[in-house]
Amino acid sequence: MRQQGENLALPSMRIKAKQAGTYLSQYKGRGMEFEEHRPYQPGDDIRNIDWRVTARMGSPHTKIYREERERPVLFCVDYRRPMFFATRGMFKSVMAARAAALLAWGSNHHGDRVGALIFSETQHQELRPQRGKAAVLKLIQALVKADQSRLSEGAELALDKPMARLRRVVRPGSLVVFISDFRGWNERAESHLLQIVRHNTVWLLFVTDPVETALPPAGVYRVTDGQRQTIFNAGSPTAKSNYAARFRQRRDHFETLCRRHGMSLIPLSTQSDLQHVLRNELITRTAA
Repeated sequence: MRQQGENLALPSMRIKAKQAGTYLSQYKGRGMEFEEHRPYQPGDDIRNIDWRVTARMGSPHTKIYREERERPVLFCVDYRRPMFFATRGMFKSVMAARAAALLAWGSNHHGDRVGALIFSETQHQELRPQRGKAAVLKLIQALVKADQSRLSEGAELALDKPMARLRRVVRPGSLVVFISDFRGWNERAESHLLQIVRHNTVWLLFVTDPVETALPPAGVYRVTDGQRQTIFNAGSPTAKSNYAARFRQRRDHFETLCRRHGMSLIPLSTQSDLQHVLRNELITRTAA
């Protein structure tokens, strides 16, 4: 998917000054990252003196910062059990992994740093944003390993805990790409998201299967997770109407939330032509 990703015209933040970095920061301050301490030298800004280190060492020491020149792109990928579902096309989890890989290659091509938070009911993995091809391959490897451990049991996980962790690890000025079916969304998760979007650009990739938007034609259907199975009847018009209305309500909530707070909501179906959707619905909308 590397060539496909590199062909995506990913939008960038407004360029302010080449010598100060590639992107205009969304927050005030020096926009610099701490690198090390060293002994104070004449001409150093006294505001950078670290008084704790100075007291410990017995001589003045100052903090040294380095300018951040690449935008961190953090992929938050949902690998909970409901993502391993589809009635056609591919599993939602596969679509999520392909979307992350495609956008990661595009980010790498544009000189951004790629990192990730991948979570399930029982575990999560964090990858610190790094530059280069190796960072993308590390992300892909993590997605593959997480897929292989999907059969582990665990209590149902709401999204407030992953969102709380994401809020702690994301750095201001990042592009956050959250890929999920957003089951288990609650007020606490939304509160964390609104704090994240204050200092970051956020894209929500909403992954669904067609049967989640509307029940299939009337009939009796058997479904299984590979271990257990159940039967449901899709013949009731009232049940079908209520089912579709619940999904529309959830989708409308996210559309309103994103419109109100300047986020991008990107719908993805398990049948989607991924590259086409990202080019036409994500890239064009964000660039505009």
